[in-house]
Amino acid sequence: MTRIALDASVLIYFVEGSDTLRERIVRRLDCIRADPAGCVIASRIARMECRVKPLRDANVRLLSEYEAVFEAERFILADVTSTVLDRAADLRARHRFKTPDAIHLATAVEASADVFLTGDVALAKCGDLKVEVFAP
Repeated sequence: MTRIALDASVLIYFVEGSDTLRERIVRRLDCIRADPAGCVIASRIARMECRVKPLRDANVRLLSEYEAVFEAERFILADVTSTVLDRAADLRARHRFKTPDAIHLATAVEASADVFLTGDVALAKCGDLKVEVFAP
């Protein structure tokens, strides 16, 4: 079973980014389509982060594009549990990650993700799981 975790930056690139960047992300996620048990995982924090700009701008179209992603088949919005928060505190203490970043990473670790996709090169220093950086 292939499990790929995403942070908010990759979701934003997917919805709002250039066609080239979106295509790179789609190609990276193709293995999910090939694996009937595969899934994409993101923390509910990612959903919150993605909704801020469309809400601020009253952009209903963009908000609905994000909602379509979050409601997609085999897309899991993981809850921020006590276990995730404990793991995030550990990651934050060891690597000095910002709290939301530590929660994204901890969510991926606790969900047994095979890889975590991010747009933040600083998160690549997390040795608790494989991290791939997508940059515009």
